[in-house]
Amino acid sequence: MGMKTEDNLKEAFAGESQANRKYLAFAKKAEEEGYRQVAKLFRAAAEAETVHAHNHLRVLKGIKTTKENIQEAVKGETHEFKKMYPEMMEKAKAEKNDEGYQTFHFANEVEKIHAALYSKALENLGKNEELDYYVCPFCGNTVEKAPPEKCPICGAPGKKFIKIA
Repeated sequence: MGMKTEDNLKEAFAGESQANRKYLAFAKKAEEEGYRQVAKLFRAAAEAETVHAHNHLRVLKGIKTTKENIQEAVKGETHEFKKMYPEMMEKAKAEKNDEGYQTFHFANEVEKIHAALYSKALENLGKNEELDYYVCPFCGNTVEKAPPEKCPICGAPGKKFIKIA
């Protein structure tokens, strides 16, 4: 594969991935405003963008064995909470951007949890232990088995957590 094609695939993967997330956020807003048909269109386009992103990643040979994928996930999450988010939090603090700092802080705390959950999954790979996961809709806190009474990261009530199928 030529370098330019590889660079283009990486760029396209990033763009399609961002479009997916953006369209899902747009769908949520359309739903809140009562535009159900528009919300459905945004969700349909988001799903198509996911297909595109997965295709690009496949051609890039970016999907490996589950064990290798978990190892890559641990590496990525660890980079985020050790380097990326702390630097972003520092800049937001220096600029007195409280909202920016808050969103980076929430993500930073949750990336630590994700790294730990992935590490645990790697240790238990093949044991077929099945657990439920719950996600806080405000900060992204991810927990096993059952939601807490109150989110330890953002304080949201545990009953708001979303069970992941």
